[in-house]
Amino acid sequence: MTSVLEPPAPGTPPKVGRLVDQFELGLDAPICLTWELTYACNLSCVHCLSSSGRRDPRELSTEQCKAIIDELQRMQVFYVNIGGGEPTVRADFWELVDYATSHQVGVKFSTNGVRIDKKVAERLAASDYVDVQISLDGATAEVNDAVRGPGSFAMATRALENLSEAGFQDAKISVVVTRENVSQLDEFKALADKYGATLRITRLRPSGRGADVWDDLHPTQEQQRELYDWLVANGEGVLTGDSFFHLSAYGDALPGLNLCGAGRVVCLIDPIGDVYACPFAIHEQFLAGNVVADGGFQRVWQHSELFRDLRSPQTGGACSKCDHYDSCRGGCMAAKFFTGLPMDGPDPECVQGYGASALEAERTVPKSSQDHSRTGQRRTPRAPVPLTLLTRPPAKICDENPLAGMQ
Repeated sequence: MTSVLEPPAPGTPPKVGRLVDQFELGLDAPICLTWELTYACNLSCVHCLSSSGRRDPRELSTEQCKAIIDELQRMQVFYVNIGGGEPTVRADFWELVDYATSHQVGVKFSTNGVRIDKKVAERLAASDYVDVQISLDGATAEVNDAVRGPGSFAMATRALENLSEAGFQDAKISVVVTRENVSQLDEFKALADKYGATLRITRLRPSGRGADVWDDLHPTQEQQRELYDWLVANGEGVLTGDSFFHLSAYGDALPGLNLCGAGRVVCLIDPIGDVYACPFAIHEQFLAGNVVADGGFQRVWQHSELFRDLRSPQTGGACSKCDHYDSCRGGCMAAKFFTGLPMDGPDPECVQGYGASALEAERTVPKSSQDHSRTGQRRTPRAPVPLTLLTRPPAKICDENPLAGMQ
């Protein structure tokens, strides 16, 4: 699984260098595969990167999903990150989890906790091959529910409590860092310690509905420095998904892979089998192929023209002249694309300030090519961020139809 896609020519000694340089060429199987099983969701988070809410009627069938798992087993993909939407609302969710783990493909799934009751928690605690991430975007209900909807904080902490009581080892609390919650990092860590969990923090990207609120919610320059200092002090016990490598330009590189892994070591399969270069870049420009129409996932991963382009040597553009280029590698591809900045330019949150000046220039911001929001209406850019999104708390047991029980 860890071999480089294109080995040296016969008779040529293999090059031995930095791991990041080898990863730039791409691997024969992804290190991190994200698989969104459904766009159906009982919540409507304002920053949802996939604009989830309604189920896509073209969703892959159970048998098609099992065929993908068979392929991942042959490729020796050790585990898959399952998300959505809310993946547990699929009627065959547990069947697919069991099928994956019985075929040596571990499962890490993200959930808002709606279906993690005591019985499910006990089932999860009995498995050695399933990891659970509970999403929270505030260490208090006030902050969290403004983004995720009223009642969502109580729902998530109830799931964490059930997992803890069942003896589940090392659940994850997954937090998207915003300007509203960056001051709560210590509180998030305390919450994780309370439930015997590990804190995982990731970056807010301007994709999906996140594009609508990015101007209002992404951390300020001062908060980015605060976040970097906190990670330097606490990083060993906190997971980041390698999503803050742009902050490394402040000084020492943060732990993890300081590289955009899109199409090189990561990718995403969406509910209808489309394969995108990055979980945060769900747009036709980053569509590499379809597992059904194009001969399976392995063929898309290893032969897609888009992936071949991403794995070719990159010049770094204007950023290569910066003294900090080796630290941040020019930042996040998705963040640049969805703010209308050039791919070879600076990250919009460049800590040296180059992104801020680029944002002031004339640019065209692309619209997401996917929108599964329940209302069918997106927020007008730069309008105030809604403080409440749902008119009722989430259902205790989420019907497969996310509209069930709604007025």
